[in-house]
Amino acid sequence: MTAQAPELAAVVARLEKVERQNRRLRGAGIAVFVLAAAGLLMGQAMPKARIVEAEGFQLKDGQGKVRAELVVDKDGPRMALRDENGKTRVGLFVDKEGQVLALTDENGELRAELSVSKDGQGLYLSDETGKPRATLNVSKVGPVLALYDENGKRIWSQP
Repeated sequence: MTAQAPELAAVVARLEKVERQNRRLRGAGIAVFVLAAAGLLMGQAMPKARIVEAEGFQLKDGQGKVRAELVVDKDGPRMALRDENGKTRVGLFVDKEGQVLALTDENGELRAELSVSKDGQGLYLSDETGKPRATLNVSKVGPVLALYDENGKRIWSQP
């Protein structure tokens, strides 16, 4: 009988360990079920669509600098995306004349602009000094493509 006593004690110890683990798993399962049920109930209680009204929004980074802005004023809506130095790098404007998408470099120089108005559409590309290098305009009279040298002088255009 003495040989069976250590084996029986080992079996009892293992059984107690398994029962402790079973209780923990059961508790964890109940907690997961309660959290899932609460999430479902909260999801049903929230409205499906929300409308936020304002005349403007600003998005700030971790240091409190305004990095994006959406504003509606008397001229119409405009959006600005700014770099870490606060310079506007992307601008989108809509007014009664038309729409403009403007892209600037780190020095604030306009590098590309796409515009649409009642008179036509235009694409404007410039170099790092802000001088025009290529333009494409499409109006009622037709398309015009122009290329410029480093001094901004027109060197080629069609038609």
